[in-house]
Amino acid sequence: MSDIQQTIKVVFGDGTTVEMPILKASIGENVIDMRTLGKYGVWSYDPAFLSTAACESKITFIDGDKGQLFYRGYPIEQLAEHSTHLEGAYLLLHGELPNKEQKEKFETAIKYHTMVNDQLIKLFSGFRRDAHPMAMLTGVMGALSAFYPDAFDFKNLDSREIAIHRLIAKMPTVTAMCYRYTKGLPFMYPRNDLDYSSNFLYMMFATPCEEYKVNPVITKAMDRIFLLHADHEQNASTSTVRVAGSSGTHPFAAVAAGVACLWGPSHGGANEAVLRMLEEIGSEDKVDEYIEGVKNKKYRLMGFGHRVYKNMDPRASIIRKTCYEVLDALGKHDDPIFKLAMKLEKYALSDPYFIDKKLYPNVDFYSGIILRAIGIPLEMFTTIFALARVVGWLAQWKEMITEPDLKISRPRQLYTGYTSRDYVEINKRK
Repeated sequence: MSDIQQTIKVVFGDGTTVEMPILKASIGENVIDMRTLGKYGVWSYDPAFLSTAACESKITFIDGDKGQLFYRGYPIEQLAEHSTHLEGAYLLLHGELPNKEQKEKFETAIKYHTMVNDQLIKLFSGFRRDAHPMAMLTGVMGALSAFYPDAFDFKNLDSREIAIHRLIAKMPTVTAMCYRYTKGLPFMYPRNDLDYSSNFLYMMFATPCEEYKVNPVITKAMDRIFLLHADHEQNASTSTVRVAGSSGTHPFAAVAAGVACLWGPSHGGANEAVLRMLEEIGSEDKVDEYIEGVKNKKYRLMGFGHRVYKNMDPRASIIRKTCYEVLDALGKHDDPIFKLAMKLEKYALSDPYFIDKKLYPNVDFYSGIILRAIGIPLEMFTTIFALARVVGWLAQWKEMITEPDLKISRPRQLYTGYTSRDYVEINKRK
């Protein structure tokens, strides 16, 4: 538990004074410990928990004002430059970057859990071909819990670790299966001779009748997208996984809950919204008109600015470079949608309106362009997000589940409905 830095006094109407400790954060805002407040017959009121710390964590920290993101204290820029997604996953899960031996052992553990049970494959036939991939991913991830009942023994270290390995390993397989099923394509089994990101691209796009060649530029871009989206502090889906996991539910079920939350358009659909906006604009010569509409609040600009970051999204500058590398590798700079996007980007980086309001392109703007260039359809964008975020969900779940004073989540409410007397009065009028 954090050190107590100082205290704060709360005085109630009857004169009762309560002194509550202020817990010191290693970085960021300190926190008032309000756990004893209920003893005095009141609760704090904070809809959407915008000013409430629901947990203590050592995993990820965001400084929105400075535009900084840290995984276990490492700046995201440093990790993106020097580490792979699985190295980042190890860091988030274990607190330190792996040495050579640890890296090889972790990567091997992931590789040898990528297959899914053949009976699970049959589950897909119950979905319509036009079902949204996120609907399938939610259902299949929940169904996976039926195949691994041993994961309920999460207090056991070995059981917990193998559950984590299975989830990280099977997420790309199931995600690719969702895509293949909607296209009526045969499922491609994972290959242990490929790295994590190459294997995912293989399962997405390979065919049984010809050799699939992995493009190293595309693989690097995919891996970087995974790393940059791996965790983002206590967002809605991460909090959902923590709440579900606090009941002691199966880790696969907790992750399925996270997938369901991520599906919401206010959360995981941001990069999909960017491409829909670009398609709505239609052509490069309509950008000026659209920008004026944005300034006049006629149109909504997607992929610019961020709820958390008040300056540049630190992931955006990284993924911007990757975006240009992908467009170069695929020769798609002349694609009308990409030319439109680049003109929109130019506005955002030079127009005083955007600069004053700090509406810089964010990670979703560039990742959406990359995914489209690779050939991933819009409806699959959020599943890619879930694939990346499963690492953060599991790191947060592991941290929570190993707390010595773990308790099931139980938010309070401000009740403003009918009283029993109101109910009696209503019946009298009938």
